[in-house]
Amino acid sequence: MSFFELLESTPKIFGIIGGILFFITLITFFFNFPLKFRLTGATIFSFLLSIFSWAFLQSYSENIKIEGAVYLPIVYDNGSDLIITKADQEFPIESIDPTLEQISSNLKKGSRSGRTVKIRIRRLEKISEGVSKPIVIGEVEKSFITDDSVNE
Repeated sequence: MSFFELLESTPKIFGIIGGILFFITLITFFFNFPLKFRLTGATIFSFLLSIFSWAFLQSYSENIKIEGAVYLPIVYDNGSDLIITKADQEFPIESIDPTLEQISSNLKKGSRSGRTVKIRIRRLEKISEGVSKPIVIGEVEKSFITDDSVNE
């Protein structure tokens, strides 16, 4: 079972467990068993797990993978309008556009405080011993402006 399949089934599983515990809790209250308050807590907790796992499922989205893109580590992200990734010397030139597209596709709309984000791929070029210069080999700008926010 994959992670996403498990994630899709957890709200239902916790809901069923909560329902079973609810009926057991009703019986313990009816017969005045001493476990009634512990079962009440377990019942409420299982319903909360069901609700929270459902909420997580609503917000979860898998990363988009684009053919020809290469994974690059993000070395700088100011959280607003600039992301810089690091490419090594063997990074293929034909992978620049798919990699930039993949990084921009995986940015979530609410994850940035700026309206546009610049995404740069940079490589370090050795100038002399112990000194290197960053060279930008690719850049794209992603806009989070939608038709609704233009009318503001």
